[in-house]
Amino acid sequence: MKLVRHRGFLVLLLFLGGLLLAGAGESSVPILGRQYVRISDWAQKAGLQVRWVKQDETLELTNTKFRIHLRVNSSESDVNGVNVRLLFPVAVRNGAACLAQLDAETTFRPILSPPVNRPGMKVKTICLDPGHGGDDPGYKLGGREEKKLTLLLAQEISAQLNKAGFKVSLTRTSDKKIELPMRPELAKRRGADMFVSLHFNAFPQKTVEGTEVYCLTPAGAPSSNAGGEGAGAGSFAGNRLNDKNMSLAYQMQKSLTKSLAVEDRGVHRARFWVLRDAVMPAVLIEGGFLSHPTEGKKIADPAYRRQMARAIVDAIVAYKRQVEQKT
Repeated sequence: MKLVRHRGFLVLLLFLGGLLLAGAGESSVPILGRQYVRISDWAQKAGLQVRWVKQDETLELTNTKFRIHLRVNSSESDVNGVNVRLLFPVAVRNGAACLAQLDAETTFRPILSPPVNRPGMKVKTICLDPGHGGDDPGYKLGGREEKKLTLLLAQEISAQLNKAGFKVSLTRTSDKKIELPMRPELAKRRGADMFVSLHFNAFPQKTVEGTEVYCLTPAGAPSSNAGGEGAGAGSFAGNRLNDKNMSLAYQMQKSLTKSLAVEDRGVHRARFWVLRDAVMPAVLIEGGFLSHPTEGKKIADPAYRRQMARAIVDAIVAYKRQVEQKT
């Protein structure tokens, strides 16, 4: 009986000692009420080397596959030449550069260590969502209407996906208005393995151009467009797929910017209705600015839309190959 008690006491001491050691090595840093991690500690666990490009201003993290650039007091980051917007700015505390825990987990982890499907789970059916429609034309400039151009782009992507062996469904095939909550619902009913919403941008300042891709904002973080549909900090159905959403968004932005040689406006987060209610990996693409004199004309050109469709299909194929790889 005494031996059992002594063993139990020893186990308790070892357990408490383990907790103390874990606490002593803990890299978590509270900053403005949020949890951050020291970038040096996080990078070591992620297999990245860290160096200051400019002390207390710019950091570079590298390994054989990735090169990441971060700036202190900025939410901008660059991953292998692709702009990825952070949820929170990089900070410095006690001389150490720190990254928000949410960014470590939901921004960088899905890019550095992409999620993989369970065995037998394939990416076969793609739901394309041409934005706007009916009495909602989207952006209009002369004879160019966003609702018409998104449908034309969806039709081109569909044709290319079919040739690549995918099954494709469109939320609308004509000039018809589909309510926002119904769009991801249609994808669910049709058993889609991926949801891609297609849009074009506009801005009063006509010099603004480039592509950007959105995926759903993680719970507890601000969106890139706080005024967008579904604004709020709660958790939605789509948040169960945060890792796959980010992985897909990164592949999409990388393919679009490299293939089209356009300005890289980055991977962003938003709580758009079509993203928050999607129960499959989902992204929203802003394929360029109709308001830009040159880019707007390109978007209206069928040849350019074919090129854009090719870039989107390439990203879908790259994502499929990534998530279906054997572990």
